[in-house]
Amino acid sequence: MWSYYGRKTKVIDAYPEPIHDKIIEPFAGTAVYSLYNNNWEKDIILLDKYDIVIKTWHYLQNTTREQILSLPEMNYKDKIDDHQYLCQEEKWLIGFNINGGSSSPKKTTMKFNVWNRVKLQIADNLYKIKHWDIREGDYHDLKNEKATWFIDPPYQHGGKYYRHGTKNIDFKELSEWSMSRKGQIIVCENTKADWMDFKPLKKMKGSLHTTTEAIWTNKTK
Repeated sequence: MWSYYGRKTKVIDAYPEPIHDKIIEPFAGTAVYSLYNNNWEKDIILLDKYDIVIKTWHYLQNTTREQILSLPEMNYKDKIDDHQYLCQEEKWLIGFNINGGSSSPKKTTMKFNVWNRVKLQIADNLYKIKHWDIREGDYHDLKNEKATWFIDPPYQHGGKYYRHGTKNIDFKELSEWSMSRKGQIIVCENTKADWMDFKPLKKMKGSLHTTTEAIWTNKTK
């Protein structure tokens, strides 16, 4: 829905399609998997520890297309705080996009500014997320239920840039937790990771590095 560090728009088509009517993303970020194709029509549960991400999602669930389109365009070196009428969530939404690929919202527009381009895309897709269950919390808070689990944690190598990054993740425990989920399990990483038996999926050029996206899954159909 908006620009974010580690967002999977360039590789999402390589992941298996969901086989259940419910999708659960324990490390949701901008939930590219749940938005992909017609996945958004399913029963979606998003969870993330980063309060700004969750509050931005809640804002989008409760705003209108007209309100998004009325938000100001931003040009190089423009400052968000010059638009004092904006609410905090609007500042965050714009802030993620005025320096595309950031892990936190910025206040000054950089050269890699995608906001003026994605504003219309955001406005046109608001209807897709109205029924979603979006929560702030830790992945341990989720009930183990039959679903398609799209597990996309901060990566073992590269995940340190998130507000809640790799520092406090016990990857051995996360591996065991992931494999114990009911239903279809899709775990995302890159080929540098060693905490599960990941298989190469597709090369991906990120904002900082080019890596090979990798996957662990218990079901391929």
